[in-house]
Amino acid sequence: MKAEVDPNVVVYFGGQYVPLHEAKVGILTHALHYGTGVFEGIRAYWDDDSQDLYLMRPVEHFERWKQNCGILRIDVSATAQELCAITVELIRRNNFRTNVYVRPLAYKCAERVGVSPDDQDAFAIIALPFGDYLHAEKGLHAGVSAWRRLEDNAIPPRAKICGAYVNSALASDDAKRSGFDEAILLDESGHVAEGSTCNLFMVRKGVLITPPAHANVLEGITRDCVMQLAQRELGVRVEERMIDRSELYVCDELFLTGTAVGVEAVVRVDHRPVKDGEIGRMTQTLRQLYFEAARGHLAAYRKWLMPVEHAQTESEPGQERVAALAS
Repeated sequence: MKAEVDPNVVVYFGGQYVPLHEAKVGILTHALHYGTGVFEGIRAYWDDDSQDLYLMRPVEHFERWKQNCGILRIDVSATAQELCAITVELIRRNNFRTNVYVRPLAYKCAERVGVSPDDQDAFAIIALPFGDYLHAEKGLHAGVSAWRRLEDNAIPPRAKICGAYVNSALASDDAKRSGFDEAILLDESGHVAEGSTCNLFMVRKGVLITPPAHANVLEGITRDCVMQLAQRELGVRVEERMIDRSELYVCDELFLTGTAVGVEAVVRVDHRPVKDGEIGRMTQTLRQLYFEAARGHLAAYRKWLMPVEHAQTESEPGQERVAALAS
């Protein structure tokens, strides 16, 4: 999705709520030069019926973010619950009444030249109105990229490290210049890993199959949601196993999942139709179930959601403590 960003939208930066145009970093910031940052993505979905926004599994997202920050030795001392409170307040201050994308970012903030990181860390949280990441009303046309997915022993893809997304940017740019909507990356062994910014699922003979975590993929929270929905609501068997490239050409259905993407069908791969070239029944059903759950319409999955209007926020002392942690 490409859209103009309002420079006056309120963001959380330097321990304060400030307009986006005031949230600046110096040109020598370590993360800018060396990619030493870790980000996260969280969705909040607007529901017309309840007139509320629902954050989708925000505690799990913030816990994952904090764990991933540890890989780069970036310290985010605020708890997941405190970070949720900041996010809820951020959305309230912006008075959003539409779907929202939340982007937490932690980074090495020292302003100097030299690749070795130090203990100077900072974090920010941005929330923006956000529609469809990929426009896929009739399904996506994906291409297998010549760029290979990074290996865990090089830069771990599970960590959402900023510098690692050069890999995704190269693959995505190449795919779109070649006429595809999205890229599919293989690992160094030639097995399917994931999309440029999303996990991948295929259906073969009624079984839902996705690459395992050790295939250099993000341990996606949307991925986990879809696996739970498939098993509990549809009674479908889910397998985590390696996928050969040629299986993409002979599978029954193919789709992508992710916080930004949601659940989107792939109907063509490398100029070959997936089955009959139409969005498959299981994909359609799982997509509908996911968005029903995300808007609070499925009681069994309300535990995934934090409603913004009814969320418990930190008291003023709590906000002061978080501000101190961020400074």
